Amino acid sequence: MARNTLKIFNASIIFGLTKTNEMRTVSFTMNISIDGYCDHAMASPSEELMDYFTGTMDGVDLLFFGRVMYQLMFPYWSDVARDQSGTAAQNRFAERFSAIDRVVVSRSLDSDDVDTRIVRSNPAAELLKLKQQPGKKIMVDSVSLLPELISAGLIDEFNMVVHPVIVGKGRPLLDAGSLQENLDLKLVDTIHFKSGCVALHYLKQ
Repeated sequence: MARNTLKIFNASIIFGLTKTNEMRTVSFTMNISIDGYCDHAMASPSEELMDYFTGTMDGVDLLFFGRVMYQLMFPYWSDVARDQSGTAAQNRFAERFSAIDRVVVSRSLDSDDVDTRIVRSNPAAELLKLKQQPGKKIMVDSVSLLPELISAGLIDEFNMVVHPVIVGKGRPLLDAGSLQENLDLKLVDTIHFKSGCVALHYLKQ
């Protein structure tokens, strides 16, 4: 049995779940600086890049957030979608993004958003359960949850957009020592943007 397959199998046993149908794909998407930081303020995305991010949501019917990223994205983008207050590309992104159902992992957050469901604990168990349910792709947008979800073998693909900037501070993609072993990836697509950004699409091996 392959190492990553074994992780999923073990996770099913640990969390008391069994695989009854084909797993949904879980995708992680993030902006990152050349020196490995995920600071949302490091750059202003071009129209071309906004359209790329809109395209990454093709086939996605669920967003999986941590609290910090959720509060960064909402209600900002839902307001843009409602008011059409952005550029043409930003409005397209906002409409697609805000229309997708979402799950937020948080012990403290309260929300009356009918499209948002809050989970209080056990993010890996919750994501595994969602992977086993019928549906389309799940997009994870959380740096804080990433080590736990990788360690549980739950992330299937990575869409990383590298920005041509060195920031020297902020939240790193992964803290030192947060993973106990390497995660081997296969590069399947590279897109170069006029702004100098590069989008890298990796699949878990």
